[in-house]
Amino acid sequence: MNMLFALARGAAAVLALAGTSATAADTTLEYWVYSDFAQGEALALQKTFIAEFEGAHPGVKINITGKGDDDLTAGQVAGAASGTLPDVFMNGQAFGAQLVKVGAMANIHDKFMALPEDYRNQFDAEALKGCMPSQTELYCLPYTGFGSLLFRNLTVLEKAGVDTSKPPATYAEWFEQMKAVKAAGLFAIPDETLVFNSIAEIYATSGDNSSWGFNWQDKTTLIKPEIMTKVLQKFVDMKPLSSGTSRNDQATKDLFISNQLAFHTVGPWVNPTYAEAAKTSGLKYDFVLIPGDTEGKTGGIRSYEIVSVAPGKNTDIAFEFAAYITAKEQMTRWAKLLSRYNANAAAMADPEVAKLPLIEASVRAAHGATDVAAPYFQGTVPSCYNSTVIDHASAVADGDDTPADGAKQLIEDLNACLAE
Repeated sequence: MNMLFALARGAAAVLALAGTSATAADTTLEYWVYSDFAQGEALALQKTFIAEFEGAHPGVKINITGKGDDDLTAGQVAGAASGTLPDVFMNGQAFGAQLVKVGAMANIHDKFMALPEDYRNQFDAEALKGCMPSQTELYCLPYTGFGSLLFRNLTVLEKAGVDTSKPPATYAEWFEQMKAVKAAGLFAIPDETLVFNSIAEIYATSGDNSSWGFNWQDKTTLIKPEIMTKVLQKFVDMKPLSSGTSRNDQATKDLFISNQLAFHTVGPWVNPTYAEAAKTSGLKYDFVLIPGDTEGKTGGIRSYEIVSVAPGKNTDIAFEFAAYITAKEQMTRWAKLLSRYNANAAAMADPEVAKLPLIEASVRAAHGATDVAAPYFQGTVPSCYNSTVIDHASAVADGDDTPADGAKQLIEDLNACLAE
């Protein structure tokens, strides 16, 4: 399948891929995006992409609609049942198996393989692999993403006597800094046991994908008791040093901005808030990789948003649009606007993009991080899985169970959850 992509740059038109378009006259595509992408500068750039595509495909009109995370999934599931799916839509990789099961996603493998090799090779290999449950199935194109970062309040660390000229090389060194912060009468870190993703971020300091995801063949967790025991002990040790707020609370950001909290493990989306505080209230901060148990290993998690296409009469032209917005030229512009990592490796290697500090750190973080819920597109994670992890981590941190017993019971309960 050939495609015509027209990209206007000033007075010049750059043809990214040339050929015969699959455009059908008077076709309207419904395009659902995350709500953050449907407002402000992000929406303006999305509309630019749409206008460029419509200009190169006479007769095609694209309607963009922003949806909250839960509304995206619920709407796609309901749309599959009623035959009212959006033609092109975003979601997270973790929801892929559920959406394939209800018939919301078209297998775009053959269409993708028909594209030129240099286009196919643009994507991060691991991100693309996450969209492929088998060698003949491809249900998405990887889009934006993140790797967890360790945001450091430099004022708090300096008050605690910590040398901020270099990041901690290991978890042990980082923990010593946490204790120094507590000794200075300040909070070291949020309560990392309150949210599944923060538990995963700390688990990754000791484990990796091979000991975190799922064995979908026999429906068991891959978590290993010896690693989880070590991680649960970390939560016990961190508990008295924490702010009591979660990774995602507004209160956590307020404590960080007001120089009461030293560390915040989270994705790059908090950076605009902290950057604004640096301008308006003098916040001194930076971001580094989350250190692992050994030097060179990093903790943290990574995940990707994806773009998928619905099955139906508009699949061909919808795929063309999906391939257009995920191509290097568009993802480079997206990265420059938001200073955010995405899954187009060619865009991340662009000299103007690669030099951006947040992207440079995010690329390194994503490559060393653990996937939130891999392998993707192979099974639907039941809601009891995340809640079980949170409940046991919190219980051990509160002293209700030992790390060793807590790890053993956690794994048993996770396996029971998956089996059901």
